[in-house]
Amino acid sequence: MVKVKREYRFTTNGSADLEPWLAEIAERHPDLDIQEIRAVCELSEQAEKKAQVTDDDSSRGSYQMGLEIADILSDLNVNGDGLKAGIIYRAVRENQITLNHVRKQCGDQVAHLVEGVLRMAAISSIKFGDRKPVLGERIDQLEQARRMLVALVDDVRVALIKLAERTCAIRMNTSRDPHEQITLAREVFEIYAPLAHRLGIGHLKWELEDLAFRYLEPLSYKRIAKLLDEKRISRQDYIDQFLIELTKKLQSVNIDARLEGRAKHIYSIWNKMRHKGITFSEVYDVRAIRLLVDDENDCYRALGVVHNLWRNIPGEFDDYIANPKENGYRSLHTAVIGPDGKVFEIQIRTEEMHEEAEYGVCSHWLYKVPEGKIQSEMYEERLEWLRQILDWQDEFDDAPGLAKEILDDVAMDRVYMYTPEGHVVDMSPGSTPVDFAYRVHTEVGHKCRGAKVNGRVVPLNTSLKSGDQVEIINGDEVAPRREWLHEHLGYVSTSRARAKIQAWFGQREKKKNIDDGKKLLVDELSRLGVENLDFQQLAEKLSEPSLEALFYAIGVGAQETSEVVDRAVQLAGAPDNQLTLGFVENDNDKVILSGLGGMDYVISDCCKPLPGDSIVGVIDDDSVVNVHLQDCLQALKADIYGRLIRLDWQEGVSSTFPVNIDVTAYDRSGLLYDITSIFMREDTNVLSIQTVSNKQNNMVILKMVIEVTKLSRLLGALERIEQLPNVINARRTITS
Repeated sequence: MVKVKREYRFTTNGSADLEPWLAEIAERHPDLDIQEIRAVCELSEQAEKKAQVTDDDSSRGSYQMGLEIADILSDLNVNGDGLKAGIIYRAVRENQITLNHVRKQCGDQVAHLVEGVLRMAAISSIKFGDRKPVLGERIDQLEQARRMLVALVDDVRVALIKLAERTCAIRMNTSRDPHEQITLAREVFEIYAPLAHRLGIGHLKWELEDLAFRYLEPLSYKRIAKLLDEKRISRQDYIDQFLIELTKKLQSVNIDARLEGRAKHIYSIWNKMRHKGITFSEVYDVRAIRLLVDDENDCYRALGVVHNLWRNIPGEFDDYIANPKENGYRSLHTAVIGPDGKVFEIQIRTEEMHEEAEYGVCSHWLYKVPEGKIQSEMYEERLEWLRQILDWQDEFDDAPGLAKEILDDVAMDRVYMYTPEGHVVDMSPGSTPVDFAYRVHTEVGHKCRGAKVNGRVVPLNTSLKSGDQVEIINGDEVAPRREWLHEHLGYVSTSRARAKIQAWFGQREKKKNIDDGKKLLVDELSRLGVENLDFQQLAEKLSEPSLEALFYAIGVGAQETSEVVDRAVQLAGAPDNQLTLGFVENDNDKVILSGLGGMDYVISDCCKPLPGDSIVGVIDDDSVVNVHLQDCLQALKADIYGRLIRLDWQEGVSSTFPVNIDVTAYDRSGLLYDITSIFMREDTNVLSIQTVSNKQNNMVILKMVIEVTKLSRLLGALERIEQLPNVINARRTITS
């Protein structure tokens, strides 16, 4: 359920009763200078009285809200400067006191923190759209999100103060009108709950999600809350009996454990019901406990006790101790069938793990005096992703696609790789060695020429997975490869790496980019056997103002090469709406062509046309239509006898088609295996292989027939083959 914080007592004149709260703070944090904290409280109170206004966010004044913010921060182990900034922040925001006054009275550190939180207030101006709120939806909010994240990089206490302030605000959301309630709830759900998760502050994450859910999905919230309340007494009795039995068994094997009921988070229950398609009674963690032990070994011993007592449910065990979550969360999760056949969820962790799960990076504060810099290595690791945002802000003001990565990164799963020195690097799933290189450093990415994964040289478009050791092989030239920008080749999956590559090419001389773009397009079309294309017409079809503009767009990566090639193939004579080689064959009548008039057809072996190629049909003596390329020699011969018919690829259909390719290489052991392995990885069927060797120059030509469905798959396969050692080129061939 929603976490309810203690309320503060008021005297008859409306002033907060400060001394009891200061006493609590002093007891929890004996190292704090309570006199300095009291002085800031008095400063905030005087500022509010002088202004004679109350907080726009609630009926509470800025003074009391400052105390509540500081109370949350004290739970997070924030130091004295952070507490002072939390106390005075609302007074500054409401223009009751100036930032310069705060700097004079409280010092530069406090003023600096308040200034950072004020910058983050820009988040509240985000427009989430007029559509009905749906949990999990994200709308492009690049500039606001960027401002927020840049502010965080400077000092993580800024983030914590803002989290505390928004927590107080949404706790008092009932005092607002319905539109404001929804706006604040969406802001909290989209920005601050994921941020609390990324920083590992579990108790704030759950509270913010539940409170936001209460306003975004009120009917679902009330229904689940009612179901929880109706079963509360019987559920508690059941849990008590469960705990008695488990405690006795743990004691019998000398495991000292502390058992407690786990909070029921309404949003989590609703989310599981929605995603798993289950009813309330099937949600495992409705009945749940947490088991806290002294050390990691006892976690696994306690797990054994639990599984010996009750049968565990297959597929419902997670070991986050051996494999921590991206935010550092560690625990064992299991679900068992307890007494009376009821399902029970159990979390097992040490006290230290529990502290980290609740307070995340805040459980590792360690300050120098007087600079206030954090020494903890764990803090530095967990803050590193925030610093990356600052790096992006400095280099790319208008980097395309960055908004989605920024907003998705806080909630998505991560994969963890190792450098040869043993340093851990976390990245998004699907990242490649090129992404890894740019994550390490921009220059490392620009100079990347190869990579070793677990000691073996791999292609640069290899997808990395958790546990891989990655070594980047750098060359002397500081210049990325233009083909890294081609999506169909799969070299880059992160917006950060793509933006840096595009920025590098964008800074080059325009003529060089035009020349490179032209060469790139000609080479790609040559691989596909497409020649004599009207490039001017291609530029017009792609809405480019000139041919040079088209080549330049390809050169700097603004035009995706695979899309340009698709249109180029279409311009060779296919219908305007036939842009890609992507069709699904009709299993009933096998018709994939228009213009057949009911006759059977075969794809000719001599030229093997593909969807998108310009084609004609040649009617044989058995009234079977042989499908040829328009300029195939066999088709030209048939034209003499008037046996040609016009054919078009039928829209919305597709199949696999045979394609001739020639691979020219210097012969070596294992060459054929390496080439066929590429086709195996891409699920491409090889119909035939013929080798033509020349012993004098040690050259070999592999003539192959493969089946493809999409132009991008063919281009990708040819590109990967050309990356292999000893391979000179790989081309589609058209024979007559």
